[in-house]
Amino acid sequence: MPFTDHFIEIDGCRTHYRRAGKGQPLVFLHGAGGAPQILPFMEQLAERFDVLVPDHPGYGQSDEPEWLENIHDVAYFYLDFLAALKLEKAVIVGTSMGGWMALEMAVRNTSRIAALVLVSPAGVRAEGAAPADIFLLSPEDMTRKLFYDQKIAEERLAVPMTPEMIDLQLKNRHTTARLAWEPRLHDPMLPKWLHRIDVPVAIVWGKEDQILPVAMAHELKRLLPKAELTIYERCGHLVVQEKARECSELVVRFACK
Repeated sequence: MPFTDHFIEIDGCRTHYRRAGKGQPLVFLHGAGGAPQILPFMEQLAERFDVLVPDHPGYGQSDEPEWLENIHDVAYFYLDFLAALKLEKAVIVGTSMGGWMALEMAVRNTSRIAALVLVSPAGVRAEGAAPADIFLLSPEDMTRKLFYDQKIAEERLAVPMTPEMIDLQLKNRHTTARLAWEPRLHDPMLPKWLHRIDVPVAIVWGKEDQILPVAMAHELKRLLPKAELTIYERCGHLVVQEKARECSELVVRFACK
């Protein structure tokens, strides 16, 4: 079933999202690189769920609202997004920055959320495990660090960049800096409120993640002792691409318990 493009205005922000499938709603929250295309992982999930893939405020085809100052603003925005679209018992799947957003949403209100699947999420620090400084890496170095399988990195680097793609990259990087520059890629206040999350949580990580080291997975598991933890061997930061089938099967199994 093909994904279709939609726009909705929420909190004064014209927001772009793609949608496909039917059944229980599933909202996919993308990482710092945006969601410029529909991935096989999303298509597989659309066979079982009503999948929505929004561009965060300040990313992709969505507006850059004046009120966007920090990650908390995004959390409240997405709670309003669920309400505006009348989504109930939604599965929230967030990767990297999107996983951080999912956590921030859930400590505030889970009334419309059925479960969280956090794929290599930012948001929490781990002692002795510093994240890569994504603001200093060149685009080429960043691409190489995203994947364990360097053939995938080479294929991505071989795609010629259009002026439109460059503009979107700059827009996404600017918004990421607004949200995660200081402190870098985490919210020091988040750990003390994680106990408020009262829905099932799955944590998914690539063992060879060079952006957010796998030690962060174990720290998040310590903070969320009831969460299910899955670590994939021979996998980097972009688990939903390198382990697309395994990850989509995990989401289905976890959400349908």
